[in-house]
Amino acid sequence: MKDLIAAFDKLPKIVKIILALPGLDIVWALYRIVKGAVYKNFTTLIAGIVWLLAGWAILWIIDIVSLILKDSLLFAEA
Repeated sequence: MKDLIAAFDKLPKIVKIILALPGLDIVWALYRIVKGAVYKNFTTLIAGIVWLLAGWAILWIIDIVSLILKDSLLFAEA
């Protein structure tokens, strides 16, 4: 699983932004859930579940802005 997380971290910025679009943002929700479980980070795990449930509505905008400004996702720490 750590290899999968590393692969997503190494994606080009434009691909990360495309995956943050509505409908595709489920990828980043699952990424947060997996990363939270692997690294035993409760905050990241809960953020992934919230993103899974509400990401399609508004949270995808936060992902796009976060990726553009700092090239990483909000609430996706290890």
